Amino acid sequence: MAPEECEEDLDSEIEKLEFHLKEMGQKILEHRATLPDHLKSTFLSVLNSQRPFLPQLNSGASEQNISREESSSEPEDPEAAEKLKLVQEKISSNCSAMPIVLKRMKDCIAKFDKLDSYNPAYIHQDFKRKKTG
Repeated sequence: MAPEECEEDLDSEIEKLEFHLKEMGQKILEHRATLPDHLKSTFLSVLNSQRPFLPQLNSGASEQNISREESSSEPEDPEAAEKLKLVQEKISSNCSAMPIVLKRMKDCIAKFDKLDSYNPAYIHQDFKRKKTG
């Protein structure tokens, strides 16, 4: 093969590669533009499919105050009613414990900030926060 033919083959191969590179660049730009929307819609559909059905009850209302449509359309299942009651009790206890958890979190954050204000020479490097920015 002559050196001229080899150069022509090399040039044509480079042109093909550049063309494929431009195509891939365009595809990447398209995916970057559409991927967040696809991820958001997929994530929302997964969350919606996994969300359990919990009828809304007024605070202080008993289980017997469930709307008439729900109680008449579905047969009374004592096991399901017990599970529903258990879930509502757990949610209620979690809501009542939330102020305590928030207070403890604020206390811990305050301790972290206090540690940050100390002289850095006394704090080991592994325990220092990495500065971002």
